[in-house]
Amino acid sequence: MDARWWAVVVLAVLPSLGAGGETPEAPPESWTQLWFFRFLVNAAGYASFMVPGYLMVQYFRRKNYLETGRGLCFPLVKTCVFGNEPKASDEVPLASRTEPAETTPTWQALKLLFCAAGLQVSYLTWGVLQERVMTRSYGATATSPGERFTDSQFLVLMNRVLALIVAGLYCILCKQPRHGAPMYRYSFASLSNVLSSWCQYEALKFVSFPTQVLAKASKVIPVMLMGKLVSRRSYEHWEYLTAGLISIGVSMFLLSSGPEPRSSPATTLSGLILLAGYIAFDSFTSNWQDALFAYKMSSVQMMFGVNLFSCLFTVGSLLEQGALLEGTRFMGRHSEFAAHALLLSVCSACGQLFIFYTIGQFGAAIFTIIMTLRQAFAILLSCLLYGHTVTVPIFLSYCNL
Repeated sequence: MDARWWAVVVLAVLPSLGAGGETPEAPPESWTQLWFFRFLVNAAGYASFMVPGYLMVQYFRRKNYLETGRGLCFPLVKTCVFGNEPKASDEVPLASRTEPAETTPTWQALKLLFCAAGLQVSYLTWGVLQERVMTRSYGATATSPGERFTDSQFLVLMNRVLALIVAGLYCILCKQPRHGAPMYRYSFASLSNVLSSWCQYEALKFVSFPTQVLAKASKVIPVMLMGKLVSRRSYEHWEYLTAGLISIGVSMFLLSSGPEPRSSPATTLSGLILLAGYIAFDSFTSNWQDALFAYKMSSVQMMFGVNLFSCLFTVGSLLEQGALLEGTRFMGRHSEFAAHALLLSVCSACGQLFIFYTIGQFGAAIFTIIMTLRQAFAILLSCLLYGHTVTVPIFLSYCNL
């Protein structure tokens, strides 16, 4: 391998490149705490479920189990592998989202406004709590600096467990359409969703929250590109124009912003790579969910299926690493963290309800544009609550995109 590629790898995994000459946070105590190593360990844990599951799905398909299978396990295998309403061929690529048939444009506009308001409230609160949990210490006193919570995967699990409970109760109490999608198809969206959430939490260890928010605003184009790849979607000219203007504006914002104060985390190559991973995984997630709506499921059924596999992946990985008990002990030591984690999970569960409903009604690209609009408010809240500095002309230029 060329020496330059080795240099890139080393720089990526060692958080030593501060932006603007700033001194980054102290390096991890050991190489096992490096984000790249933990990412590989987590991925190995998820693979221990995905690979056997994939092999089983292929086995049942080759054996034509839907026609020849019998016994107690037949309903479970049919639901997980073939679905209750199989299509003519399980190999046919998922079709794109069907446009909802509404009566008037006014009703559509009201629904869009409702979705936008729900997403704003849920994720603005979630963003404030996320920064508090990942960048501040708990249990600090006059004589002790306290300790920080570092296990991003444990937070992902807490968010998914509550969302799973909420979706499950809703499906039980309220009538839902007949579920026809093979359950295994949810696992792909679950895996990418867990990885995107992990990258998002980890990135806050290397970049400030305003920097992360601005990077998120540029994911409209990746979402559209992933949409053409995953669900063969086509977009209107105004959607391409909007995505291009947003991305150009965000790039100008990041390039023209001054150095961050010494009190905030340094922007490192590790942080940028994690943000890129978040954007890539999240773009796949929203488009795969968009394509799954071809099975005529409700948004709550989608929420239940995705979070079911997300819980299986994260619980299994945490148990394999022995980290589940440590996260629980941290909650026991710090009741404030427990309260923050619970409220974070509530906001995540409510936000997911709005996410799935918005994607089901309007598609992944519209959802991404709505989420981009909240970035300015998220930056304002972060600056007010946590003391980040953003120059007024640059902020105004972003708001006017």
